[in-house]
Amino acid sequence: MIVDIRIYTCHPHKAHEWLALYKEVAWPLQKKYLGRCKGWYTTVEGQLNTVIHLWEYDSQADREARRGAMAKDPEWQAFLAKGRAIGALISQENRILAPTDFYLADSAGA
Repeated sequence: MIVDIRIYTCHPHKAHEWLALYKEVAWPLQKKYLGRCKGWYTTVEGQLNTVIHLWEYDSQADREARRGAMAKDPEWQAFLAKGRAIGALISQENRILAPTDFYLADSAGA
């Protein structure tokens, strides 16, 4: 199991507009293709104008297959074009996380 954490930094006063577009267009697509969302968050303290979401995959190969299928969907490409037109994003950071052995042991019994 791996977790893909995505961190987006938005221009001030643009995060709300980008999130509204995401909710309407991209959220249904990502649920269809990616499956196991672990959470969607915005910052309350710290670096503001930041949006963070996490997705769980069986493996890196699973992640690549799911994201590859989504990337081919014309609706996903339309979302990306609309997102670029808004001009909300300053940066995007992706991290792939692997659980520790003690977490896996504890979560199996939970």
